Amino acid sequence: MGTLPVRADRFVVRPSGPLSGTVHAGGAKNSALKLMAASLLAEGRHVLRNVPRITDVEIMADVLRATGATVQRLAPGDRGGDDPGDLVIEVPATLVPEAPYELVEKMRASVVVLGPFLARCGRARVSMPGGDDFGHRPIDMHLSGLGSMGVTFEVAHGYVEGASAGGGPLVGAHIVLEYPSHTVTDNLLMAAALAKGTTVIENAAREPEVQDLAAMLVSMGATVRGAGTSRVEVEGVEMLQPARHRVLPDRVVAATFLAAAGLAGGDVVVADARVEHMTMLVAKLRAMGVVVEQEPGGLRASASGRLRSVDVSTLPYPGVATDFKPFLVTMLALADGVGIVTENLFSGRFRYVDELRRMGADIRTEGHHAVVRGVPRLSGAPVRATDLRAGAALVLAGLVAEGETVVAEARHVDRGYDDLAGKLVSLGADVRRC
Repeated sequence: MGTLPVRADRFVVRPSGPLSGTVHAGGAKNSALKLMAASLLAEGRHVLRNVPRITDVEIMADVLRATGATVQRLAPGDRGGDDPGDLVIEVPATLVPEAPYELVEKMRASVVVLGPFLARCGRARVSMPGGDDFGHRPIDMHLSGLGSMGVTFEVAHGYVEGASAGGGPLVGAHIVLEYPSHTVTDNLLMAAALAKGTTVIENAAREPEVQDLAAMLVSMGATVRGAGTSRVEVEGVEMLQPARHRVLPDRVVAATFLAAAGLAGGDVVVADARVEHMTMLVAKLRAMGVVVEQEPGGLRASASGRLRSVDVSTLPYPGVATDFKPFLVTMLALADGVGIVTENLFSGRFRYVDELRRMGADIRTEGHHAVVRGVPRLSGAPVRATDLRAGAALVLAGLVAEGETVVAEARHVDRGYDDLAGKLVSLGADVRRC
């Protein structure tokens, strides 16, 4: 599959005026990782298309290799693929159902192999998940849901070990989630696909990426009803088949370019963006003064003049996603008026605010709330990416800050963006990886 090129660990950004042009968001990180895990449910050759070239995909590929699978990119003309974004996963008849610490600690999404391991092998050993540094994310809901399907767990020495009764198949269950977790819903969907009987997941996550996973499972021979709603039913089957599937576009990457147009002004088209996947975000952008229109060629965003302040609350889909919030806070930092931002989903996701303050933003945080008083301008400064989306937001801030902005620890951004600097440059921005 190859490795990503070594890059200097910082972005250097200077203002360059309004943006113009067309970009592609590419395949969704939060879908591709789960689809890769789902491939473990069936022996054989899977082909995933439109898979982004990002660090998290490389990490998940290594997780799959640790199980005995092979993972490689196809070049144009290679057998079974005509797109350099195609990813081929060859899954063996016998898996090693273990995800080691050195891989899982790099990315919390690795925990989604837990469901496929248990469904396929009747046992699993997975390191406790790591990932972004913005607060603890317990896996209790994963264990509780899978426990309802007949799995017994032990958590010790940094690992979760689970086994079904007698190593046999999981059993269908009625599961009510206390919170509509995207990752928990994914894990349970995959586990239920090979379980004996019917599994019902109430208060399920409704994200487009959950629907994408369900679509791939159906193409593998699973029976899934209600994906995209709060009640999902899965009838287990004895065996699944390998699949060919195209990853849906990344709505968070698309939102990044829409926010860039709102901040810097100009006219930007995100060719593969889908307005129906970000309805509430688009409503907020429009309220701030960004013109957002769905066109045959994609989602177009244009802006001129100063933005208006709005209030923002993060909520489960279809509400404003927590991943969108750093972009909105950055926009509010320059908007006319005062906006109140409330984080309802995760603790610790205002850590990047100190970096925006270094650039002259007027933001006060208290608990789950931030009060953002818009200022006329930001000033370039050395700042640090604290996580994936915060790093991208700081790059956007640099597009409109006087002087030079240097965003350190840019490796966080590589986890979810395929050449963010290059795509912004294609729109006329002055961004480079040193």
